[in-house]
Amino acid sequence: MKLFSDFGLLPSLLETLKEKKIFRPTEIQSLSIPLMMSGQSVVGISETGSGKTLSYALPLLHHLKELESQGERVSDSARPRALVILPTRELGEQVTRVFKSMAHHTRLRVRSALGGMDLAQVKRNISDPLEILVATPGRLDQLLEMSLVDLSDVRLLVLDEVDQMLDQGFLLESQRVVESCPSNIQLALFTATISAEAQNLIHRLFSQAEVVRSSGSGKSVKTLTTQNKIIKDGKRWPIFENLIKKPVEGGTLIFTNTREQCDKLAKEMTEKGFQCLVYRGEMDKQERRMNLKKFRDGKVNLLISTDLGSRGLDLDHVGRVINYHLPQQMANYLHRVGRTARAGRAGLVINLVTERDSRLIAKLEGSAPKGNHGVAVKVKNQNKEKAPVKKRK
Repeated sequence: MKLFSDFGLLPSLLETLKEKKIFRPTEIQSLSIPLMMSGQSVVGISETGSGKTLSYALPLLHHLKELESQGERVSDSARPRALVILPTRELGEQVTRVFKSMAHHTRLRVRSALGGMDLAQVKRNISDPLEILVATPGRLDQLLEMSLVDLSDVRLLVLDEVDQMLDQGFLLESQRVVESCPSNIQLALFTATISAEAQNLIHRLFSQAEVVRSSGSGKSVKTLTTQNKIIKDGKRWPIFENLIKKPVEGGTLIFTNTREQCDKLAKEMTEKGFQCLVYRGEMDKQERRMNLKKFRDGKVNLLISTDLGSRGLDLDHVGRVINYHLPQQMANYLHRVGRTARAGRAGLVINLVTERDSRLIAKLEGSAPKGNHGVAVKVKNQNKEKAPVKKRK
């Protein structure tokens, strides 16, 4: 499928896509939307930044509006017709915004029930009739235990960012949610990487689903440029300072491996006169959300994060990712670099590389045996700026 109009989507959805200047589906959208439009359950595996949210949002909105047009209006409160489950509040808010913007002309009601939200606010969110509920598994499990939500009319259930969901220990809650829905519902699962635990979940709950995998799954995207800066004797700061002095279009997302490294780097940058923000675990959630908003709005262009910021966050304006400390796992690396070069845009990744990173870099360069997450990309090994070449007299 070369155009969204080829999928048979409702005119109202096509109108919204046109207004947003979105005309051509990505690979994962071309693979999954026709299946979901036909009522087939789907497992979609695709690299970060490939457009997974629209892969399920468009057919979901289409089906729900069709039911309404056939006289099956939702009239009961706290009884959604579609569920979208995500692992974190930030991701839930992000996906809620996407659904609300896409439902502008289609006129469907989207509400959220997310961890970290005040329970009274959650109750108000679901107190009126709604078609779509975006929720985190822990919060939804709580609502089920308190009999505050009724899932007996759910027709479509989506689990997104599944590996992160399982990493955070939401397997039992996710299973309970699925079991609380009717047995004949349409299911969709989307993820960037597949762990052994995710494979078990797919085998148990999604055995009838059609598995689609983009050609770029398990790889970094084609529009991504990667540079390696070799660090000697642990002296990262001089090279790093030269990097952040060079302006780039969009924001710069800087990754460290631990909360302590994150705070130490933020302190050093502030002392050197660089305005930056922090996004990590074990900090006030309100402060973390405000920092993310400031970065997203372009008020501050340097955001330092742990791997908490590598999963699923849709930050359209990130032009550069710097791995101040490289992760040990390829899956974490892929999630990090997926924050830039999204939806076909260009992006730059710069890795500060020490001897201990040789195994990961070897995989990136394709010179080591590839595992489940092996990639082969062109990277440039760079030390400090090259001295000018002297011309012969």
